[in-house]
Amino acid sequence: MQEDFYYTPFISRDRIVHIVDPDLETCETLSVVFRLEGFQTMFSVNLRGFLASLERRRPDVVIANLELGAEDGLDLLRRVKSLRMGTPVFLLENYPLVEAAVRAMKAGASDVITKPIDNEAIVRVVRDALRQDVHLGAVQAGGRPIEVRGFSQLTPRERQVLQLIAQGMSNKEAGRELGISPRTIEVHRARIMEKLGAKNAADLIRIVLTS
Repeated sequence: MQEDFYYTPFISRDRIVHIVDPDLETCETLSVVFRLEGFQTMFSVNLRGFLASLERRRPDVVIANLELGAEDGLDLLRRVKSLRMGTPVFLLENYPLVEAAVRAMKAGASDVITKPIDNEAIVRVVRDALRQDVHLGAVQAGGRPIEVRGFSQLTPRERQVLQLIAQGMSNKEAGRELGISPRTIEVHRARIMEKLGAKNAADLIRIVLTS
């Protein structure tokens, strides 16, 4: 019988990355990737296993699939945030889920990453999140409004489309709201992402939420 929770030996006294994904191969692959980068790793194949592991060791970073079988990756995200540990949570999606990504970013996810996973990229964003965590106190103490370059370049229509995307609307829903076709919404979205320097939908949402 397959266990719900696994612990992998660490190769350094560094931060712990906990991977939560019903696909065991994803867990094992990411575990190896991060261990080779000097992290300690743990992984679980469901929410129950993850919650049980929290009683033994709290992670510094969580990487969890949005779809955890009958359970919900957003539930995991909310539980981690409720602990107020300041732990960055990265959510994986098996395919693009714009509405779920919007909810995840609003709930405090550090990023939403679509499979197949770019191993170098995911290690980089995790390291960036940990560096940000180290300097968080200083940033908050001297905090000032974030100004995102590119907003001034948006047309009135693009601003309307951006607002609807941030509300979690699909291209079809946004098109119905504005009285234009989903294809036109898609074109506007592409132009918005180019002007704001967003690499994907999750990146676009993060820019909106932090502005």
